[in-house]
Amino acid sequence: MTSPGLGPFADFQNEVYLKGLFGELPTLPFGWRELEQQAYAAMTPGAVGYVAGGAGGEETMRANREAFDRWRLVPRMLRGIPAQRDHTTTLLGMTMPAPVLLAPVGVLSIVHPDAEPAVARAAARLGVPMIVSTASSTPMEQVAAAAPGAPRWYQLYWPNDRDLAVSFVQRAEKAGYEAIVVTLDTWQLGWRPRDLGAAYLPFLQATGVANYFSDPVFRQGLDKAPEEDTGPAVLKFVGLFNNPTLTWDDIPFLREHTSLPIVLKGIQHPDDVRRARDIGVDAVVCSNHGGRQVDGAVGSLDALPGLVEAADLPVLFDSGIRTGADACKALALGAAAVLLGRPFVHGLALAGEEGVHHVLRCFLADLDLQAGLAGHTSVHELSRESLAAH
Repeated sequence: MTSPGLGPFADFQNEVYLKGLFGELPTLPFGWRELEQQAYAAMTPGAVGYVAGGAGGEETMRANREAFDRWRLVPRMLRGIPAQRDHTTTLLGMTMPAPVLLAPVGVLSIVHPDAEPAVARAAARLGVPMIVSTASSTPMEQVAAAAPGAPRWYQLYWPNDRDLAVSFVQRAEKAGYEAIVVTLDTWQLGWRPRDLGAAYLPFLQATGVANYFSDPVFRQGLDKAPEEDTGPAVLKFVGLFNNPTLTWDDIPFLREHTSLPIVLKGIQHPDDVRRARDIGVDAVVCSNHGGRQVDGAVGSLDALPGLVEAADLPVLFDSGIRTGADACKALALGAAAVLLGRPFVHGLALAGEEGVHHVLRCFLADLDLQAGLAGHTSVHELSRESLAAH
């Protein structure tokens, strides 16, 4: 599949080498560890803690990466692989150039002033869908306007006010979002020592609350508009965010108020997949929130096979994806698509829109090459037989 305005994904490396012949050297790193290191050097200490940190001793973050090490790709030879491989994917009625979406990440203005609109433009240039967070620094309508017609989903943090939840969802539908992704694992923030050590929570500084402050339901009852007096608005947000009483019985209520597909994010147990299927959910995301919520939890890739086996609906994968090889392993274990999170944030921190675009081109080229060099004409040929347990 050729991405808009570009050649095959793998041709990106040829472009880099050819530019080098004429003395044009890259300004951004290609390896994810170097990208991460440079990004954190460019961020404020508070932003580093918020983006890099996990829950507790960060054991779940380590488990996410260690899970990938337990699988190895098994390359096959002499299979007549075409130079141009097609990874086109259709998911919940949305067509994308590869089974890759950008994960929902909030408060992006703490890493770059262009925030979510920059990410939206970069993703749109490649046709990669973006999942926009409820906790974005920019109202969802403005993010949509930054890249008109681009594929995008909306991620819902379900507040403890049903009218506000409905308002968020209906705003997203009106703005052209194509699915609702309900995050289940963050009805309260986890214990995050890095943020606690800096006494830093961006929401209390009125960052990451743009969708709340711009919402007509949220604004009701405030004596002054949030832009005139942020203090009371922030306190109202704090009172609305936590929602520990949410249950499976609430999901049909959401279905009553939107015609969009509903995706549940944060699933780790096969029984929860079956429950989601039984109440008519359209897809789930195998995710532990990148290790930011429950410390000592199962690595997402370890949980994935059990979810796929239990489900007869699409299972997307999130938490720990860094390279094309990571994506190939998740897809081989049955994921319908993968969500890329922290790496695009690192690109944003380093170079705004161009940084995100660079990270996406690197990731797609790596994915394309990994699949092809392992003997597959498409990532859709990947299966359990493509892997060996290590």
